[in-house]
Amino acid sequence: MRVGTRGSVGVLLGAVPGRKSSIWTRAYLRTLLLGDTLCALCACGVVLGIRWLNGAYIPVVEFAFGLGLVLSWPAALALGGAYRRRANGEGTEEFKAVFNGGVGLMAAVAIGAYVTQTSIARSFVMAMLPLGLLATLFYRYKMRKHLHRRREVGEYMRQVIAVGHRDSILDLVMQFRRQPYHGMQVVGACLPSDDRDVDLDGIPVLGSFADVADVVARTRADAVAVLACPELDGAALRRLAWSLEADRTDLFVAPALLDVAGPRISITPVAGMPLLHVEHPEFNGARQFVKSVFDRVVAGTALVVLALPLVAVGVLIRLTSPGPALFRQTRVGKDGKEFRVYKFRTMVADAEQRKAELLDANEFDGVLFKIRNDPRITKVGAYLRRYSIDELPQLLNVIRGEMSLVGPRPPLLEEVAAYGTDVRRRLVVKPGMTGLWQVSGRSDLTWDESVRLDLRYVENWSLILDLQILWKTWGVVTRGEGAY
Repeated sequence: MRVGTRGSVGVLLGAVPGRKSSIWTRAYLRTLLLGDTLCALCACGVVLGIRWLNGAYIPVVEFAFGLGLVLSWPAALALGGAYRRRANGEGTEEFKAVFNGGVGLMAAVAIGAYVTQTSIARSFVMAMLPLGLLATLFYRYKMRKHLHRRREVGEYMRQVIAVGHRDSILDLVMQFRRQPYHGMQVVGACLPSDDRDVDLDGIPVLGSFADVADVVARTRADAVAVLACPELDGAALRRLAWSLEADRTDLFVAPALLDVAGPRISITPVAGMPLLHVEHPEFNGARQFVKSVFDRVVAGTALVVLALPLVAVGVLIRLTSPGPALFRQTRVGKDGKEFRVYKFRTMVADAEQRKAELLDANEFDGVLFKIRNDPRITKVGAYLRRYSIDELPQLLNVIRGEMSLVGPRPPLLEEVAAYGTDVRRRLVVKPGMTGLWQVSGRSDLTWDESVRLDLRYVENWSLILDLQILWKTWGVVTRGEGAY
């Protein structure tokens, strides 16, 4: 649930007095508006320039029409929602809004020309607008990366008041601090009782549930995040939303099903009551078939393209340390079935026998065994691990149908033996070469965080999500973050 004013571009560019975020939000949206217009102008110039260089005569009316499309471009994007504050820098909503606005303008021009029998250059519909759309998407991508970099150093943040119980607030604070690119910073908390001595990892307790509106007014916070708690029922949330409405303060409510999102959730009115309908995840059928075909086609193509580099890596391993180039290990896959996973060997040949000597040096909680500076890792192996090159032979497992490109981390037998009931939910899908755990911290994650991310993927998997994770994996791997 979210309370806020969407409005037009003019409303969105308006600042709320006293809020620090309003200054950068207004400037950022102005920059987007200018950049989008320049993208359309450049696309128009390129198309008309190519026609002119090819000797085509361009009437003045076509220049005027092209200029009209340039000026209409930001308006079309605004209608698609590309200038809403919550669409910028978060998820794929911004790209969807830009795409919808651009395609909408293309359709409007094409249909309008057909209905009015107006003769316009096809280059506008077939070249200029698509080129403008691609340029705008690239520009938005670069602006998003710039925004994320600024948020990494604490700038361009939205101030949030967290409402809930201590443990849930601490979890929210940890997630926001781990992933600052979301742009959310908890600056205060409201607990069931106004206990100012509660330790919230440096977050001050500013009041109780009854004081939320007053706390927001004092701190000039941008949003309120209400975490699942029985004290705040429907009536209490409705009154809270009303109290925040005047100042356009956003209200975010975390449902009890924290890891279920996206198309599985819909609001269904029943007997005058809005009920949250949660569809069951689909682990078989057409969507699973498409995912399997996609995995094998991509894995097969990657193996063909990378054949020579993979052979070179294998030779390098054999030349620099005694033992085989490939490491084979039994892992647990979908529905608890065991399989042999393939990896490039990154440790000394007797690494498994030496593991018992290093158990006391384990730096990972839960059932995993990880050491940041593991003495068993070879020099070449450290490089392969840093950039996840050691995992490329798992493409063979993907082709054999034992793994997927994206999925939960493939666990060891002893890890599965220590699983609780909830954790075993990870085994209802194929393990993956990469996953949410890979793009969210890799080995820097705690055991609980790793499990939570794997379960979130299981509950919400889709081919679109897989593509997003694969895209993010490239950036994480090339930077070598969190790998050891």
